[in-house]
Amino acid sequence: MAEADAVAAGGDGAKRLRRLWRGGELSDRGLAVALNAPAVVVMLLVLAYPIYYAGYLSLHRVGMAQLRRGEFPWYGFENYERLFSDSLFWLALKNTFIFTGITVTAEVVLAIAIALLINQSSVWTSRATRLLILLPYAIPPIANGLIWTFLYSYQFGFLNRILFTLGLISEPINWAGDPDTALYAVTVPYIWRTLPFAILLVHAALQGIPRDLYEAAAVDGASAWRRFTSITLPMLRPIIAVILILRTSFAFAVFEEILAITQGGPGDATWVAAWHTYKLSFAPPFNIGVGSASAYVLALLVGGMAILYVRFVYRRIE
Repeated sequence: MAEADAVAAGGDGAKRLRRLWRGGELSDRGLAVALNAPAVVVMLLVLAYPIYYAGYLSLHRVGMAQLRRGEFPWYGFENYERLFSDSLFWLALKNTFIFTGITVTAEVVLAIAIALLINQSSVWTSRATRLLILLPYAIPPIANGLIWTFLYSYQFGFLNRILFTLGLISEPINWAGDPDTALYAVTVPYIWRTLPFAILLVHAALQGIPRDLYEAAAVDGASAWRRFTSITLPMLRPIIAVILILRTSFAFAVFEEILAITQGGPGDATWVAAWHTYKLSFAPPFNIGVGSASAYVLALLVGGMAILYVRFVYRRIE
């Protein structure tokens, strides 16, 4: 009872909690729970309610007619049945897995390589890289997509012009307009925009690795590759797990580049899950219930992959 009164009392309550803790009337666990109670309440309001409401919509019939009346009839799991019977949903899921696999793998490998480069003070390029590394991350996603649309242009694209000049192609390539290359073409601007975030995380983790470990390994005659595999990579495992979780969740929700470059086309070559959810909800016939079900399925998939990453990639380093 004293804990509840103290929490309700705000700032004075926090002081009272500490007095109770010092007097032995409150355990360490009780103090931590009581002091964090306001943060828990805020998290519930900000996160839990939208999640609950999206789930509510996924179990009801929600369309333009229902929105006009303000009444959402109970629909049960029919929205999910309609979603799973939609062949376009499975195609979108397949494209999303391909997109996520390419972008996440490329980001982890490139982030480690570039972070190692800029971590070397003796390499002159590290200084220039530090200045330029944040430039892509500062560009809005839609603007990034429009920039790469011009680069990929079939007639006037700078990419085709470079390849022509180098003699690598004899005729223009329709990078974003060819079903065989469109999905791969969209991965490049996405990687270019999001890579700096992963680089910064890996670079920060490299700063925390004791130099003594490398010096001792060098004295023992370990090669550079041996030092990387035995010291650097194991010490980076926790931050790699974080990058995998964050980048996978964001890659599954890729939308802006798709909107700006291909809009799901050509045909359905770049029809990814987030785009499919958007079209279900906000394009005729505006079936928000099925769209909410689609969003829930994607959230469950991302959550499952996050658990796998933590289980198999992250290991606490003693």
